[in-house]
This record gives sequence, structure tokens and C-alpha cells, in this order.
Amino acid sequence: MSNQRDPSNKLGDTNIKSSKTKAGIYIHIPFCRTKCMYCDFYSIIERENDADGFVSILCKEILRSPLDEYPWIFDTLFIGGGTPSLLNEHQMESILLTLSKKIPFSNFVEKTVEINPGEASLEKLTNFRSLGMNRVSMGVQSLEPELLIFLTRSHSVKQVFETYNHARTAGFENVNCDLIYGIPGQTPDIWKRDMNRVIELNPEHISAYTLTAEKGTELFYMVSSNELSLPDERTAADWFNLTRSYLSEHQYIPYEISNFSKPKKECRHNLHYWNIEPYMGFGPSSHSFDGNQRWNNVRSLDKYKKKIDKELSPISSNETLTPTQKLNERIGFGLRLKEGIDLDKISETQKILFNQNIKKYEYKWDDYIENNGKTIKLNENGFAFADEVAVDLLI
Repeated sequence: MSNQRDPSNKLGDTNIKSSKTKAGIYIHIPFCRTKCMYCDFYSIIERENDADGFVSILCKEILRSPLDEYPWIFDTLFIGGGTPSLLNEHQMESILLTLSKKIPFSNFVEKTVEINPGEASLEKLTNFRSLGMNRVSMGVQSLEPELLIFLTRSHSVKQVFETYNHARTAGFENVNCDLIYGIPGQTPDIWKRDMNRVIELNPEHISAYTLTAEKGTELFYMVSSNELSLPDERTAADWFNLTRSYLSEHQYIPYEISNFSKPKKECRHNLHYWNIEPYMGFGPSSHSFDGNQRWNNVRSLDKYKKKIDKELSPISSNETLTPTQKLNERIGFGLRLKEGIDLDKISETQKILFNQNIKKYEYKWDDYIENNGKTIKLNENGFAFADEVAVDLLI
């Protein structure tokens, strides 16, 4: 593939002014070959033949958007799903070229595409890399065949290693591997073996999530009907602490509750979410936030296409956040981060309310919170209780 077709080469280098607010762009690709039993992200199966039409509609949404009118620097792009690796080279190129018509593609420091093992060939990944994508996030989830079957994952253990090697051969120098723990039938030894095998691959980033029964998923109904059970609160904390300590011992920095990276390899895009910074979403079910308002697109491919075809907005709902809501989001997300909550980003009035809550629950959480006057964060023992602490400290 020639560089003339590379959106990153169609525009000269752009100096990013650090004084400007950084923002991210998320694009949702809804197609999957199978629906995983635990996944509550919007996806549809057996519709891959609709990909050309979908990409055409998606590009219309992007072109009609005011992306080029926002006063921010868009420095991250995340193409998620669904399964973006089901797109072919030409479909991906159409999306990226359309974006480059609205904003300087060279501003993107981090450009991530999600891939599934066994669904991203070396040729495809080479093409994605030559189009300017520079980070892949691979849904490994487990390296135990029986657990992959339980999770209704369609890939094999062998395909994990093959696809990872394809990504490296294609030139990706920033790779994330997603893993899940707390799976029925998984023991701590099995989990440590999974983590170790992934560590041996040497990815720059590892996301490790506890298996959660999200409403509307097959897993939710299995748990609700007592067909199976997930770890109780105490056991879940043990799993969490094991994960955090094991990955930390192997030089993966726990910069967020579920995310671990090598130095300076944090996921910049997700940090936009966690730091309450702007992001724009495109595609069905995608979410956007401009610092004051949040909105999301319709959670249906067919409704999304009809809206765009009729030149109507695909937005299904929106809300303007109150100062209290924004503070609560900063508290909830900030407590998940190693850096904690930056008190300089909170008004003096809100600081008073926040400090009152901290004082109110001092008897309960004082051993888990560090407060130096500039930041408030959880200590190592506190991260296992981040959600509970956040609930108490919300205004």
C-alpha cells in the first residue's frame, strides 16, 4: 500500500499546543461474528455484509459533524466495537480519510483499533498499520480452552499467539491485551498462569477486568436464575489484590483500577474519559461529551442508518451535567486512578462539600485515603474498595 493512501501522510506535521484542551474520538463498529455471553456493548451478528453500507453512513455522520469547529486538539482515536478487525482495508481507509477531511490526522498521537484473535490476518494488520493506526487492543480474555468456551469466545489459544505475532510483524509497537478474571472454574493458579503467559508476550499494556454480570447479557440471566454464581465481595477483593500485585511485580504500572502499563504506555484515549475531558463518538450507541453536555447515539444499526439517510441527528438522548454531577464524576473516576483527584480542578465551594463528606466518613475510610491538600487518592489497600469509597464521598 502506498503512502499516498495513508491519511497520516496527507497532511503535514501539526504542532500541538499544550495549552489547548486535548480530546478523543471514538468510532463504534457494531459487527461481531458471535455474541459473547458477558458483553453488554452494542453489537450485531450475521450482518457483516452490511459493512459497506454502514461505513458509507458512518462517513456521512462524521462529515456532517462540527468536529472542525471545536476548540480542542483531538489527539486520540479509538475504533472499538463490536469487532473493528472485521472491516477490510478499504472500509478502514474510507473512515480514516473522512476523518482527515475534518481535522488534522497528524494530531492523533494514539490511534487504537480493537482486534479479536483469529479475525485479524497479517495482511489486514499490515494494511491497518500503513493507514496510520499505531496501537491494537486484543481481546484475549483467557488462555484456558475451557474458560474460552464458557465465555463463548470463538478463538483458540493458538490464535491468540498467532494474532499477537501478526500485530508485531505488521509494525505495531503498542499492544494491549484484555484479560478477564473471576470466571467460574478459574483458580488463582490458573489466573496467574494466564497473566504470566501474557507477560511473556511483552505487551505494552494489559487490561484486567473482573467478570461482571451486566444487565441484559446471557451471564446476567444465568446469575439471576442461580444457574451459576460469581465471587462474593471478599473473594472479589482477593482476586483484585492478586491481579494488582502480580502485574506490578512484573513492571506493569497499575495506573487505573483495571489497567496496567509499561512506563508512558498508558491508554491516552481512556484517560480522556477518566479525567473528564471531551470526546466525540460516532456510530450506533456511541457516546460524546463536550465538558458540559453528554449525549449518545441510537443503539440500533437500522435506526442509525435511517436517521442519517433522512439527514436527521442519530442522537437518542442527551443531558446537561450540573456542577454537582460533574464533581461526582470527577470523584468516581478520580478514585480509580493512581494519580487520584486533582483538587485544583474543583471549585472552592465544591471543595468544602467534598471535604465535609471526607470528614463524615473518616471513621470508615481514613486508613485507605491519602490527602496532601493537592490531590486525594486511594492508597494500595484502598483500591479494592474504590467503588464503595466513591459512593460514600459523592455529593
